[in-house]
Amino acid sequence: MLLIGLGRFGSAVAEQLIHQGREVMAIEKDRTLVQRYSGMLTHVVEADAADIEALKQLGAEDFSVAVVGVGTSIESSVLITVNLVDLGLEHVWAKAITPSHGTILRRIGAHHVTYPEHDAGVRTAHLVSGRMLDFIDFNDGYAIVKMFPPADVVGKPLEDARIRTKFGVTVVGVKSPGEAFVNAQPDTIIGPKDVIIVSGRAEKIEKLAERL
Repeated sequence: MLLIGLGRFGSAVAEQLIHQGREVMAIEKDRTLVQRYSGMLTHVVEADAADIEALKQLGAEDFSVAVVGVGTSIESSVLITVNLVDLGLEHVWAKAITPSHGTILRRIGAHHVTYPEHDAGVRTAHLVSGRMLDFIDFNDGYAIVKMFPPADVVGKPLEDARIRTKFGVTVVGVKSPGEAFVNAQPDTIIGPKDVIIVSGRAEKIEKLAERL
């Protein structure tokens, strides 16, 4: 895995990849950051990825996946992304800080564009009410949420609780205290201290959460 930039976003991606057992080669032009992460990552190189010749010398074209974590400088982000696309990498992930930035990245060939600040803001907005434990939003308005069950569905098999019929959402997983998540079945009975995973349209899940 090739990672460009070791700021807050890039370093978080790097740490998670290492946790997953992936090998990471990071390119960063800030010497302080290079020194900070040199002992943690597989390879950390001090270089300017906006220079395509530097990327060629480092063998960037040998990677199939790259993540561009540079976002504060839109110019650098665009130059780095277009360099990776020109080198023929199959999957280029790029961080965008604004919708227009994301549009530019897509037009120059980025295969995946992510908006970490925006996504974090949306997630926080859904969690501040305290009714949800976690929230994952998809661009088409579909969401997956971890939450406690409303009182009126506790103690009933899911087929009797009729959550899908009443609210238009689906319970896909249930976790009892001290146990792992299990796939929800029609005869699954939800306990008062269970945590449930619900999928569906975000606005419909919100209506279910309002019953807590």
